[in-house]
Amino acid sequence: MKRIFKGLTWSLLGLLIIPFFLSAGTSVAADETDPTLARIQKKGKLTVGLSADYAPYEFHTKINGKDEIVGFDVSLAQAIADKLGVKLEVEDMGFDALLGALKTGKIDMIASGMSATPEREEQVDFSDVYLRSPQAMLILKKNQNKYTTDLSTFAGTKIGAQTQTTQEEIAKSINGASVVSLQKYPNLISQLSQGVISGIVAEKTIAQAYEQQNKSFKVIYPTYSADGSTQSAVALPKDSPAFKAKVNEVIHKVTTDGQFTKWQKKANQQMFADQNDSYWQKYGHYFVTGTGITLALAVVGVALGVTLGILFALMKLSSVFIFKAIGNIYVEYVRGTPLLVQAFMVFFGSQALGLNLSAFAAGALAMGLNSAAYVAEIIRSGITSVDGGQMEAARSLGLTHSKAMCLVILPQAVRNILPALGNEFVSVIKEGSVVSVIGVGELMYETGVVQGASFEPFIPLVIASLIYFTLTFTISRCLGFVESRMHR
Repeated sequence: MKRIFKGLTWSLLGLLIIPFFLSAGTSVAADETDPTLARIQKKGKLTVGLSADYAPYEFHTKINGKDEIVGFDVSLAQAIADKLGVKLEVEDMGFDALLGALKTGKIDMIASGMSATPEREEQVDFSDVYLRSPQAMLILKKNQNKYTTDLSTFAGTKIGAQTQTTQEEIAKSINGASVVSLQKYPNLISQLSQGVISGIVAEKTIAQAYEQQNKSFKVIYPTYSADGSTQSAVALPKDSPAFKAKVNEVIHKVTTDGQFTKWQKKANQQMFADQNDSYWQKYGHYFVTGTGITLALAVVGVALGVTLGILFALMKLSSVFIFKAIGNIYVEYVRGTPLLVQAFMVFFGSQALGLNLSAFAAGALAMGLNSAAYVAEIIRSGITSVDGGQMEAARSLGLTHSKAMCLVILPQAVRNILPALGNEFVSVIKEGSVVSVIGVGELMYETGVVQGASFEPFIPLVIASLIYFTLTFTISRCLGFVESRMHR
């Protein structure tokens, strides 16, 4: 009897213990078959992508004199990182670059108030919903009698919405209205302030923030024919079951225990902090930082452009067919495609090749490769402008072709092309604004940060334009001085 009782006891204990081993084994197996979670744990950090111009979801502010990206999306991302036992790394970029960054592995997830539309679900997975927000319309207060909750009053007008968002789809559903889609929310606010557009389809939370900051705005609540609410979720890579489960676990916890509501209140308070500081005290360091990075981009871009430009110019002038063909194809291809496309190709393509380039490195490389095509044509024209007798004279003195080119032809060509090279440097400074879409913190990127943080769309643009003018005018005058000295 004792043996039977002992056997039953051990059997019962076995039945109780086995599920724990099975669940542990399942967890390990899930981790092993989830490449995203394995990659995060291996590198010891969770890289989240967001577009920090969307207060109170995510935005820039100054904390203890240091620029920080805050908002309840950031708080949620931090909680997920804590759950995984890793550090949090935030990558700020244009909203329409986020999905590409996630699919190519530049980031591990997106926490940027993104909704799970059918089109997006074909490309990425989504977590459970962490915030439901009704849609509203932001209009000018002086037009509140003209534009009402009756959407027919917007017939024949222009309605603004952020590119590739749920709000853009809702705006398209308004009969008789044309849609103006822009990447940055502050740019929509600027157009609304100037009367270029009649309203902006926005989440209630966002619209109320702008109404609170600027008394010339008014929030109304039309009944849209399309889905009238935003259901924000975290975007995740496909086939990441273990990672998705952990994210959902965090979302369930913070949305049921009241923690997410606390994060929302904290973000609302941070939006309107430092109200007593002057404009320059609050935002001056953004312009200084952006100017420094803009100059660094220009220097690196031009240096790389000149180096490669000389190479491709010589290849175009080569008598060897393959070299000549490569030079011609490169120059024509690069000059025939926009810098924006090239920046995306370098940023995402480098990751596909296993090169995890930073936004700055990718932006500088794209600008250098783009500049090389134009510099190649400048140098080629400079070389051909030197009288052919110079090469013949150098060769008759015993110089090889390469030495004659380096010691005789190129020095004369540089004198002829210096103004054109100077113009290229000035152009690169201005074109650096393009790479802000991949998160390079140059001047226009920082200007967008100030627009989002200050809720003021126009003044930051004026300041940025003055900085650009100062840079380009100073460089032009310096190059003019050098040119005059060379021609003495």
